[in-house]
Amino acid sequence: MEKWFNVGKIVNTHGVRGEVRIISKTDFADERYKTGNKLFLFMPESKVPTELIVKSHRTHKNFDLVTFEGYDNINQVEIMKGGILKVNEGQLGSLDEDEYYYHEIIGCLAKTVSGEELGKITEILSPGANDVWVIKGKGGKEILIPYIEDVVKGVSIEEKTVIIDPIEGLLS
Repeated sequence: MEKWFNVGKIVNTHGVRGEVRIISKTDFADERYKTGNKLFLFMPESKVPTELIVKSHRTHKNFDLVTFEGYDNINQVEIMKGGILKVNEGQLGSLDEDEYYYHEIIGCLAKTVSGEELGKITEILSPGANDVWVIKGKGGKEILIPYIEDVVKGVSIEEKTVIIDPIEGLLS
C-alpha cells in the first residue's frame, strides 16, 4: 500500500488562466512545485487521485500559485478547490543530518534528559526562525518546544523518541 504525504491544499483559483492558490504544508515549496514535477490531487468525493504535472510556480502574499500542464483556464481548475496535493513516499528526498520530515517527528514520545516523559508530539508549527514542536502533555496541557540545539538533545526516528533539555520556564 502506497504512503502519501500532504504538500498543500488548493484553496482557490487565481486569475483566469488556470492558476490555483495553494496553502503549502511543505518545507520544500520550491522543490515540490518545480516545473515538471508530479503531484497527486486528492478530492474529497473521489477515491482515485488525479496525477498533475507542474507547469509554473510563483509566490504571492502567503500563497503558492501553481499552474498544471493541460489546465489553462479557470473553468478547468475551479473543480480542484478543496483538493489536497500529495506526493508518494518515493518522491521524498533525502535530508541532511539533524533534519526530519514532519511525519517522522509527529507521534514521537518526548522525554527530558532525566527520563521524565512529557507526552507525544502532536503538531509542528513553523512561525519563524525555527520550528516549534507541540507536545500533548499530562492532563491535556500543551507544551511548546522550540526545535533548537540548546533544547532538543536527541531524536531517534526508529524508537520514536525525542530527548529534550528544557530551558528554564519551558515546562511551567
